[in-house]
Amino acid sequence: MQPDEIIHLGNSVIQHGPANDRIYLMKLDPADLPGIAREIYELGRQNGYTKLFAKVPATAAPHFSELGFVDEARVPNMCRGDCSAYFMSKYLDQSRAVPRNIERISAVLDQADKKSDASFEQDGPDEIVRLRLGDAEALATLYSEVFRSYPFPVHDPAFLRKCMLADTAFFGIFAKDRLMAAASMEMDMDWRCAEMTDFATRPDYRGRGAAGRLLATMEEAMRDIGINVAYTIARAESYGMNIVFARAGYAFGGTLHNNTQIAGKLESMNVWHKQIVSRQGTDLPS
Repeated sequence: MQPDEIIHLGNSVIQHGPANDRIYLMKLDPADLPGIAREIYELGRQNGYTKLFAKVPATAAPHFSELGFVDEARVPNMCRGDCSAYFMSKYLDQSRAVPRNIERISAVLDQADKKSDASFEQDGPDEIVRLRLGDAEALATLYSEVFRSYPFPVHDPAFLRKCMLADTAFFGIFAKDRLMAAASMEMDMDWRCAEMTDFATRPDYRGRGAAGRLLATMEEAMRDIGINVAYTIARAESYGMNIVFARAGYAFGGTLHNNTQIAGKLESMNVWHKQIVSRQGTDLPS
């Protein structure tokens, strides 16, 4: 199945399509308020989508609440350090509002809480490096091997290069010239926040703390560019990733029900967030 398309709706950016069976308002331009909430609703209804999903500043939330959107997660100070972000959803099919495997989701959060005080190994035998345009093929191969399908076309080297040239920094771990693990931080320099995402580790490299090491490296890099908040949208049924973020000092912000299609099925996602102490630099280290 082809990934959903990313387009402009007014001056705002949305993703929509049948893969995730939803509309995702990724970046709101305040100039599009208040009408964009209604436009998203009409577009979703016309296409028969079952979920509408919007990431908006708290100041914009009332415009969406009026149309029946509810906030499933919140991140304090995500917008320029002084305004919370709301992750708001409206279900056009109420069956999608009920999360699958609620017992496992609860068990994952319970384990993440219990292990939040435990530290993880910061050092490893293989160096973490920032990935460059020339690494796009290896990165796409890694994602293709780890994810059968994904919300964004990370299996396409051209898409990855486009991200690298824009606002996303990828980091990876090589072992014997083979890319074994990777992750990215997608930076929003307007809001001064970054999404920690696209974590992938080859099966034969798991159990070595790669995700935790990559996360720590990305956090250190963002301190130099004035990022105030790091957040992630993690698979709610994944013990490993939720524990990684809990151990790294992230706070739980809420669960997005049946939100994202990964590996051929819709999954609920947990939002985690962390305040970042910035060194107020201006450039990402090369």
